[in-house]
Amino acid sequence: MKFKSTLTALFFITGFVANAQTVTLDYYFNHEVHQGKNGKPERFHYLWDETDNNGFKIFGEAFTSRGAKLDTLSAMPTLDNLKNSAVYIIVDPDTKKESPKPNYIQEDDIENIAAWVKKGGVLLLMANDSANVELPHFNNLAAKFGMRFNNDLQNHVIDDAHFEDGTIYIKNNPVLKTAGKIFMKDACSISLSGTAVPVLKNKEGAVIIASTKYGKGTVLAVGDPWLYNEYVNGCLPAGYENDKAANDIAAWLLKQATK
Repeated sequence: MKFKSTLTALFFITGFVANAQTVTLDYYFNHEVHQGKNGKPERFHYLWDETDNNGFKIFGEAFTSRGAKLDTLSAMPTLDNLKNSAVYIIVDPDTKKESPKPNYIQEDDIENIAAWVKKGGVLLLMANDSANVELPHFNNLAAKFGMRFNNDLQNHVIDDAHFEDGTIYIKNNPVLKTAGKIFMKDACSISLSGTAVPVLKNKEGAVIIASTKYGKGTVLAVGDPWLYNEYVNGCLPAGYENDKAANDIAAWLLKQATK
């Protein structure tokens, strides 16, 4: 009996590990480099293991705390490269200002990503204000799912005296289920068509988070990178719940992948 119980326990443990959802962060379209402390070029900005304000360390922990595994993709998103990923995240594709040779999203990339989503993949697209993101090619991908990141500036915050301009209050939201008040500044709005629906609007009524189903998969689009360490580390003024929003987003994405 003891031997049988041990085998059963091992089955569940190994089964969990084998089936742990993989969340893959793009390092191909966003590949910013700066000079490191040792004088050599190094990657920075929106990295899983980056602990300063620019990184996604805390956002990554929102996934791993739910049993997911983190991965990165520094190559083109072919179907073979994406086959083991439950969630694929593309954040703030590079402009020429950010990279001397940016990898723009091409038609083959769009077709491969769309085919992966159609089979059940979950895609998170995070843009930025138009001065800091390569929108034309990014929008070619977004258009595949009935979305368009607009060349505008929402929730513009001039300084700390105007902090409230970046505030959004949330109630009965299908994705942000625990966050009631968030801060998101200098985002772009999202235009929708087809089956795409708004998830969150700002005080002016502009859509800044949207979603859609595509085949068996799901796409979530956000008008700003927003969940990097600077805004989810608990250092915002009291009452803001970006940390809860990070957990809400992670939980929702993983749930869609499970479906």
